[in-house]
Amino acid sequence: MIWVVYGLPFVHPNSILVVTINGAGFFIELIYLILFVIYSDKKKRLKIVLISIVEIIIVGVMTALVLSFAHTTKLRSSIVGMIAIVCNVMMYASPLSVMKMVITTKSVEYMPLSLSVASFANGIAWTIYALHPFDPYIAAPNGLGTLFALIQLILYATYYKSTKEQMAARKAKNTVGLTEIVFNGKVAQLPHNGPAQNK
Repeated sequence: MIWVVYGLPFVHPNSILVVTINGAGFFIELIYLILFVIYSDKKKRLKIVLISIVEIIIVGVMTALVLSFAHTTKLRSSIVGMIAIVCNVMMYASPLSVMKMVITTKSVEYMPLSLSVASFANGIAWTIYALHPFDPYIAAPNGLGTLFALIQLILYATYYKSTKEQMAARKAKNTVGLTEIVFNGKVAQLPHNGPAQNK
């Protein structure tokens, strides 16, 4: 929402791509949230609805204040741009907790590769877009986002093999759990290797 406000002609002129792309992203995220609210339990539903309402109010108040008290597009761009930087850095930094878990567990099981690749591509695309003409408010957070995504990809490459080994070991452990069966009314002991032997 903040990037849509930033790209408006009376905030930051000549930013049609910022408005259209982030506007489309806003509607996709809105659909995602609606689906989440429909299918989640009551407690989670209430939490998400309240957070969404607070966010809408904050962005609405910010937009009204900027348009009322900042009378040039340069000043409006600076104010909204700084707020957008903070929000974007928070978004890109959110996987840091997952990255810590990856290093601790030596497993990338809970860090999807597709999300890391998409973040990396997104960061590169917006950083390149921001270079000509140079727009520090788009370049700074997306440059940092590219770096975070690159670190995720390096972690993925580093711990991919150990993740496969851990998952294979877990699968093997689950399949070897049964050691006894009932055969013709008698309990038969199953050794790990070899046929069943009657007790």
